[in-house]
Order: sequence, then C-alpha cells, then structure tokens
Amino acid sequence: MQGIQKNLLDLHPDEINRIMVSRGERSFRINQLLEWIYGKRVLDFSRMTSLPAQLQHDLATAFKLTIPVIKERTGSSDLAVKYLLQLEDDNLIEMVLMPYEGKTTLCLSSQVGCQYKCKFCATGRMGFQRNLTVHEITGQIFIASCELGERKLTNLVLMGMGEPLDNLENILPAINILQHEKCFSFSPRRITLSTCGIVPGIYRLAESGIKLKLALSLNSAVQKKREQIMPVAHRYPLNKLKKSLQYFLERNPYRITLEYVMIRNFNMNREDILALRKFSGDLSCKINLIPWNQVDGSNFTKPLEKDIETFMDALRGMKIAVTLRESRGTDIQAACGQLSARACSRR
Repeated sequence: MQGIQKNLLDLHPDEINRIMVSRGERSFRINQLLEWIYGKRVLDFSRMTSLPAQLQHDLATAFKLTIPVIKERTGSSDLAVKYLLQLEDDNLIEMVLMPYEGKTTLCLSSQVGCQYKCKFCATGRMGFQRNLTVHEITGQIFIASCELGERKLTNLVLMGMGEPLDNLENILPAINILQHEKCFSFSPRRITLSTCGIVPGIYRLAESGIKLKLALSLNSAVQKKREQIMPVAHRYPLNKLKKSLQYFLERNPYRITLEYVMIRNFNMNREDILALRKFSGDLSCKINLIPWNQVDGSNFTKPLEKDIETFMDALRGMKIAVTLRESRGTDIQAACGQLSARACSRR
C-alpha cells in the first residue's frame, strides 16, 4: 500500500474489495471498513476501533478520507439551508438542503461553475472552473447526512452548480456508489439528474446502464426562443434533443421531467403553449413549471400569479402531468437558477 494517497471515497466498493483482498484482508474486515465509512459516516481511520491498529495505520498511510468543508450555512424562512463549501484547492461550491413534508431533498453541485451561460441562471455568470471529483460529489451527501442527524436524506437532485452530463467520468461512478447497497443505498427513483440538453451526454447516460430519473431544463419549445435564453440550443437543437430523450426512455424505466422556467412576456403565450404541447405530447414525461427566480443584473420579470394560472389552465388538457414547483430558499439565493452568487462574491 505505497505511493500517492488516493481518496478512498473515489473508489467503488468492488475496487476497495480488490485492494483489501490483495493485501490478505478477509471479507469481514472489508465489510467493517465500509460500515464505518458509509454506515457510521466516520472518515478518520483512527476512530474505526473494530479494525486492527496495524490496518488503521496502513489505510491512513495509503489513503485519505476527505470531503468538502463547510464555510457557511445560510438558513431560509422556508427551512431550506444553503451551504457554501470549500474544496481542497480552495474553489467554492454550493449545495442546498430542502425539507418537505415526509421527505428531505439535497440539491447537489457537479462542477465549479458552468460554461453554458443560460440567461436566467446565476451559475453561468460564474464561468467554468473545473469538474468535481467523485468524492467531492458524494462528499456532499456525507455533509448533508451529518447535518440532518436523526432525520433521513430521502432524495438527491443533481440540479446545483454545473452541467452533470459534462462530468460523466465522475458522475457515473459517484451514482454507482450512491446506489450501492453497502454505501448510501439510494433507490434510482430517488436520484434525479438535470441537464440543459447535452445530446451526446444523454445518449451516453442512456447507454451506461445506470437507472435514475432525468430532468431536462427545456424553458421553451420554440427553437429561436430557446436559443435566446440558452446558448446551448444552437449546438443541440430541439429536434435532435427530442430524439436523444426518446432514446433515453427506451433504456430507462422512469418518465422524463421537462423543467420549464416561466418568464413573463417571453415564454408563456399561445405560441409557447402550442410548441410545448407538440414537443411533449408523445414523450413519457411530466412538465414541472418553475416561476423564474430573481437573478441580480437580469432584465427578466417574474410571472404574476394570474399569468401562471392562465398558463397552467392552457396546459391542463394534456394527457401528461403538469405541476407547479414550489421554489425553496429564494430569500437566500438558493432557489433554482440562483446558485453561485455567494461563491462568486467570495472569490
């Protein structure tokens, strides 16, 4: 067990098993190690008291168990909590814990910043710094679980900072760890990955064999309008995007969520309704409507309640579910599209 220290949290249990077996450890020791890490959330080898002292020493010599550090907690009036996290290279990311009746959801980040510059989103203004590693992704679950104490973390949404499909080399192994029965044991139906519409990434995710829920940040089914607010639409137009969604649905058991950020006087008129009906009508999906959340420096306007009601009424005749998402943490800049403002201000 010599050489550069790897972070043990980057490794799948099968890889940990191979390493431990290669040095002559028996299976019950491996199970003990995994239980200390993932069952008891202990990240200090010296505290793993059921392991022999020599094994503790050998593990500490060869591996590290580090996760992001909490720099600040900010609580919302609706009980959401935003966390500013510092990485080992001093980069900053944010995650948000959102309690609901009967469940608690963690909104995870997958990158430091984002390169796609969606006009309604604060993260894009930050620019792209780098991908998060496996342990920086799963480390957010460790933090959330410790913060919750006796309460259970029930749902994970990869909807924080960054584009998850641009970081599949780390997202896929992280999800395998999240779903593994000896690790976090999250059900695939409890994990949702959101994308701005990276077509090659959707195909790759479909072909990976990993089961989870997929959400698409659609926001307009009119190509020219989508291009105005989402530059990525120039590269991946709606017709190609829809084909990738159909391909995904052929290989995954869960319907897709179409996220639609409602912007007053932009994407809520009759043209938009007809286009949305056409785009979604033959997909196994649901539509999640999200009133635009204020982002500093933007000229967009949040829709009025009457605008939302009219828009929803026009969609109710569809055979698919249409829901209105309750934005959490708007008063602390933690709602959909608002992440990174705190991180940017502290860099």
